[in-house]
Amino acid sequence: MISYQHMVQHRFLHDVMASGEMTSEYKDKHCGGAGQPLTKSENNDGKKVLTNGMSRVHRVLTDDELASGRSTRWTELEIHGRVKNLSPSLWQLTHLSALFLNNNQLQRLPPEIAQLTNLTMLDVSNNKIRSLPTELGDMISLCHLYLNNNQLRVLPYELGKLFRIQTLGLQGNPLSPEIAKIYHETNGAQKILQFLLDHLTINTHPPPERNWVMIRHADPERPIATFTVLCYNVLCDKYATVNQYSYCPSWALNWEYRKSLIIKEIRTYEADVITLQEVETEQFRTLFQPELKQLGYIGIFAAKSRAKTMGEEERKYVDGCAIFWKVDKFDVDKHQVFEFSAVAMKKASTSENILNRVMPRDNIALCAVLKIKENVYANRRMTIPANDNVVGNPLVVCTAHIHWDPEFCDVKLVQSMMLAHEVSRVLDEVSKKYQITQQQVPVLICGDLNSLPDSGVFEYFSKGQITRRHMDLKSFREDSCLEKFTASTDKNVISHPLRLDSACDIGSIPFTNYTLDFKGMIDYIFATPQSLARLGILGPFDTQWVQSNKILGFPHPHVPSDHIPIMAQYAIIPTTHQRQPPPPQPTGHPPAGVIGSGYPTPPQHSFLR
Repeated sequence: MISYQHMVQHRFLHDVMASGEMTSEYKDKHCGGAGQPLTKSENNDGKKVLTNGMSRVHRVLTDDELASGRSTRWTELEIHGRVKNLSPSLWQLTHLSALFLNNNQLQRLPPEIAQLTNLTMLDVSNNKIRSLPTELGDMISLCHLYLNNNQLRVLPYELGKLFRIQTLGLQGNPLSPEIAKIYHETNGAQKILQFLLDHLTINTHPPPERNWVMIRHADPERPIATFTVLCYNVLCDKYATVNQYSYCPSWALNWEYRKSLIIKEIRTYEADVITLQEVETEQFRTLFQPELKQLGYIGIFAAKSRAKTMGEEERKYVDGCAIFWKVDKFDVDKHQVFEFSAVAMKKASTSENILNRVMPRDNIALCAVLKIKENVYANRRMTIPANDNVVGNPLVVCTAHIHWDPEFCDVKLVQSMMLAHEVSRVLDEVSKKYQITQQQVPVLICGDLNSLPDSGVFEYFSKGQITRRHMDLKSFREDSCLEKFTASTDKNVISHPLRLDSACDIGSIPFTNYTLDFKGMIDYIFATPQSLARLGILGPFDTQWVQSNKILGFPHPHVPSDHIPIMAQYAIIPTTHQRQPPPPQPTGHPPAGVIGSGYPTPPQHSFLR
């Protein structure tokens, strides 16, 4: 902490107050003020307990200490002395974490105060301030804001954006009856902030439409079967709380508001296959199913495992995964739910790691085996050679929601191994029924994997294997139970037989989840490059819109979920044109082909440009 007396000693900000005169009343903590720094004779440690119960450590250097050239490091600043005007130089001290302007003669705070972006404490009590700048709402680091004993009647709605506020002092102000009533209620300060945020006029325009990024083109002179797939975590209603997303107005978190924007988003892209996560059981039945039926979809749903232990009413609010497909392009052959806890019990119930870390998580995956119909061909008037016709062939679509907690990266990786293992089991059945090899079956694995591109989960899916020594495995590194989920005879790795490429990479899509505390890509579409050729993807969300509008995170009145959807278009490669991809690259090798992928880009097919 440093006071004006100390500032003069150091010859900076000398013009902060030109006519200040320090008096003993501040040392006596008059009117609850913070007080001047103590001298060394008063307290050698400089510790002072304030009337509000807070403790501060600050003292003035002695003349001897100054003469010896002793340096100071301070992040707190007091300005006292009946100050009426503040120097613009003050706003250059962006390192400040606390600023005490209490007990002065200030009538206004300039908008430039928002440049002090690191402030956690601001005390302007006991002044003559009549209004506050709207820019104060941009100081989102503020935890304690004291405005006591001023002349404030109204507060700018922008103050509602200060979601980190723990203390809001408004006593002694001639507040309007509406604000005063709320302030004097239990937990009134927090209620005022929520009131202000809810009434904040959203002046921002909706974000620009996301561009479509073409990667390659199908030959228009040949009949090519193509389709699009969308993956979207819609944010279940029970998770969209004010506590979790305190930067978002409560009305914009309300499901009745968000659901219309979510359906609008899905309608905008109208993908041929839609995979959703965090779909509430009741909302699947009452919203998604009827709304998407009108657009020509049929769908399936599976709730998380906990639903089995609940009564009928409670089950309605359990979330899960859903898959929808256009009925004019696909029929459903069969579908299956993968409950990771059940797979763990069946395969590795003797492992303590499985019992203690994987079994308690009720995450699931949902898998559908679709049969391709002739409408996947855009130009059906062309004659399709019999050997090139994919109508009646299978397409395996899987969606999953992997465990969320960053501390459980081992659980995420083991759940991913279980997912690959179960998909492989389905492929075995499909290949026998359709009389093709497992490698010839086109496969999509979509979902919220809650894992970044540098994670073990991404490495495992994209490279086809992962070393047993990978740090993300934690205590599972020595657990023999993982041998139940490997396709390799090499005991140094855990592998799966799928060949998967990610549709999106961090270079093209920097984030799929955007909140205050986390921003990154955790949602993916993986596809088998031998049987599915990627034609294009939905481009990134406009980061310029986010930055220029100072968006702290999603949800937002214009963005209904904390996730954004991802989407890709594929051409279905006939078995006669498929080429065997190379084996997985050894773990640790740099990825090739698609950024973030362990496989080179497949050779150019004759029917693709």
